[in-house]
Amino acid sequence: MNNKQNYIPIYLFAALALGVVLGTMLNFPVTNLSSARNPTNKLNKLIELIDREYVDSVNTDSIVDLAVNDILQQLDPHSVYIGREDLAAVTQSMKGDFVGIGINFYMHKDTLSVINVVENGPSEKAGLKSGDKILFADKTKLFGRKLPTDSLFSRLKGDIGSKVELTIFRKWNNKKLKVIVERNVVPIKSVDVGLMVGKKVGYIKINRFSETTYDEFHKQLLALKKQNAETMIVDLRDNGGGYLEKAVEIADEFLPKDQLIVFTKNRKGRVDKTFATNKGDFEKGKVVILINENSASASEILAGAIQDNDRGIIMGRRSFGKGLVQREMDFGDGSAVRLTIARYYTPTGRSIQKAYDKGGEEYENEFERRFESGELYSKDSIKIADTIQFKTPKGKIVYGGGGIVPDVFIPIQVEHGDEGISYFMQSPYVGNFVFEQLDRDRNKYSGVSFDSFIAKNLYSEEYYNAFTNHFSKNDFGDLGLLKKFNQNKKLIQRYIAAEYAQQLFGSKYYYEVLLPYDAMINNVLKK
Repeated sequence: MNNKQNYIPIYLFAALALGVVLGTMLNFPVTNLSSARNPTNKLNKLIELIDREYVDSVNTDSIVDLAVNDILQQLDPHSVYIGREDLAAVTQSMKGDFVGIGINFYMHKDTLSVINVVENGPSEKAGLKSGDKILFADKTKLFGRKLPTDSLFSRLKGDIGSKVELTIFRKWNNKKLKVIVERNVVPIKSVDVGLMVGKKVGYIKINRFSETTYDEFHKQLLALKKQNAETMIVDLRDNGGGYLEKAVEIADEFLPKDQLIVFTKNRKGRVDKTFATNKGDFEKGKVVILINENSASASEILAGAIQDNDRGIIMGRRSFGKGLVQREMDFGDGSAVRLTIARYYTPTGRSIQKAYDKGGEEYENEFERRFESGELYSKDSIKIADTIQFKTPKGKIVYGGGGIVPDVFIPIQVEHGDEGISYFMQSPYVGNFVFEQLDRDRNKYSGVSFDSFIAKNLYSEEYYNAFTNHFSKNDFGDLGLLKKFNQNKKLIQRYIAAEYAQQLFGSKYYYEVLLPYDAMINNVLKK
């Protein structure tokens, strides 16, 4: 894919969920390194020797980083070292906000272009609009320079209350403007949307469990209750996890007081149990949890708590299978290690951690084995350790040893035999294409409502032809997808219309377009 067309959201970052911190900070005891029998002495002496005597100049920091990584790789796939370059971005994503100007942007032809502005954020308040080209930040030129992403971020982010003067070009009315934006806290949403998908059916999509997830979720839960939702769908598909306690807080909204939500056990056999409290704003209605092969960690805690307490239905495909708890230790230089310190168990006592004795690469590539075995298409193909059976209070058999097996299996959504098309249509490529199309004539959509837009463009031949032409011109024929487009034409047209709706009307409308055709949602609505 052309690197010039990277979709770069300033308030969203790449998915960083698998292996994220679950718990509080770990304080390591001070160890006596003077002991001759202490194996760490060898490492210290070796590093000192290299630093002092090696024939060439060597960056010993990088050697230490390699050593730390090699050590952790011998433990488990989720004990990881995070370098200083990555830790800040990971921490910010899980914190749930940052200080900046609040735009979603795309580098279009070496020019920073605004895709949309964060609702009620600094840029919206200052008057920035979708399609604006940012030419200067104060006196720093931002166009025609091929600036790296981190450099762009540094120009737009800053201290709360600080100001930046942006010089923008507004193509649709051919005006050059100067706008002063006062930086402020900008949320990084972990709950994508909450909306009604049926007369009495609410839907909430959670993309990860960050510090703000429970508050975001609870707000949507209460709003949907006011709309008379009696069934609540919580979508955890492709949610790689995050903070354990946020999954617990959400489970508490559905479970009555004193029901067990989760427990952990460490190497010394210490067991810590977490129970539901007397709070809970949806303890009576029906609950459906949607999962797939990429739902992991905190997602599995929530799904396991609902399933093991016979509180609701788990629907979809077998989850990832991460049942290890990490804590984080800061090294003081901007880097950190996340070390597995316990296993967590669902209320019936099952560990859902899948095996990792064949190494990290094999562990991460399990999706391919599930695909090849047919598990994504048939529940009968799921490989379950039959000896690891547990019973819920109502006598339902559930399984441990590798993910949450759903109560209702929904095969991967395939149209005309090619699931790769739907994955591709969710890639940044589609968002980039739509932005470029809109940028040609935004006035065309002035005053157009969402309903009238969809009525005319849900299955647009014009958009479809433009998309395939764009695809062909950008040397993507080698992906083998172009010839399959016609077989999946309606699917492609819906995703294109959804992306248009998102950029024109807001992120909620992306889901308004796609959810009526979602196999899992339709299964719930049929009940």
